Amino acid sequence: MWLRRKLPRLVLRPFNVKTQSDGPLNFSSNFFEIFSIPSGWHVDLGDLDVRYRALQQEFHPDRYATKSDVEKRLAVQTASLINQAFETLKTPLKRAQYLLELNGVDIDQETHVTTDSHFLMQQIELRETLAGVAGKTVPWAELETLRAHVEAIYQNLQSEFFESLSAKIFDSAFTAVAKMQFFSKLLNEIEQLEADLEDA
Repeated sequence: MWLRRKLPRLVLRPFNVKTQSDGPLNFSSNFFEIFSIPSGWHVDLGDLDVRYRALQQEFHPDRYATKSDVEKRLAVQTASLINQAFETLKTPLKRAQYLLELNGVDIDQETHVTTDSHFLMQQIELRETLAGVAGKTVPWAELETLRAHVEAIYQNLQSEFFESLSAKIFDSAFTAVAKMQFFSKLLNEIEQLEADLEDA
C-alpha cells in the first residue's frame, strides 16, 4: 500500500504586483499554479521559460532594496521559490517526482525496483560500457552511441511514467521514476566524460 503524505500548503502574497501576463501573482504549494499553467506531465518549456523570466523580473530582490527588512526577506524567499518551481518543472525527473508528490505518493520509500534483476544487470552493463569508453583511442563515436542508447531508454521511461500516472497506477509510475533516476545520473556522467575528454 502506498504511503501518502499531505504536502504543506505554502501561500505567499508578499507583494500586490501584477505580472506581465497573468494578473495578480498567487503562490501556493502547487508549482504549476505559480506559472499559471495546467498541472500535468506535458509542459511547454518555451512558454515556461517566458513566464519564469517575467516573474523573475517582477520579484527580483534588487527591486526591494529600499524596502523594509521584512519585505527584503520575503523578496528573497519569493525569488527562491520561483527558481525552485522552474527547476522542478523544466526537468523531467524532478517534474515526475513532483507530480507523484502532488498525488500523495511518498517518493522516499523503498521499492521493488532494486530487486529487478533485469534492471540491475542493465545498470552494471551500462556502467561497464561507460568505464571502458575513456580507455578507447577514439572514444567519441562509442560515447555518442552510448548517449543515444541511454537517452532512448530515458525517453521510454518518461512515456511509461506518463501512461501510469494518467491511469493512476502509482506503483508503476513510481517504478518508472526510480529507474529514471539512474538514467538521468548516467546521462550526467556521460556529459562529464565528454567535458573531460575535450579538456584532455
